[in-house]
Amino acid sequence: MPGHAVVTLADRRGVRNHLQSIHAIALTNLGELSSGLAMLSVLPAGTRGIVTGLDVVFEKKARGPLTAEGSAVAPMIHSLADGDVESLATAVIRDIERDIVAEVRVRWRIGLADA
Repeated sequence: MPGHAVVTLADRRGVRNHLQSIHAIALTNLGELSSGLAMLSVLPAGTRGIVTGLDVVFEKKARGPLTAEGSAVAPMIHSLADGDVESLATAVIRDIERDIVAEVRVRWRIGLADA
């Protein structure tokens, strides 16, 4: 079963840029948080993960409250016996009108935890 996480961000002065929209890095952080929570919810016992890459596509100026929906699929545990595997988590960030303002793809390296 895929992991899922929803995180919201209030529109406030501290996350706005000089154009009065939500800053690109605030959007990136929101996407990384929601996708990371989704990934952590599906990691098999005895594994660990670390982010190795992150891509963001900004679709629309972000204004108002935002909702990020993160999703991830657990790596196949039997494939970890041969070493670390790469896994992908994603997040879609929407505004109050449900328009997509950004999409985030996060690459993870998943491996067995040290004993």
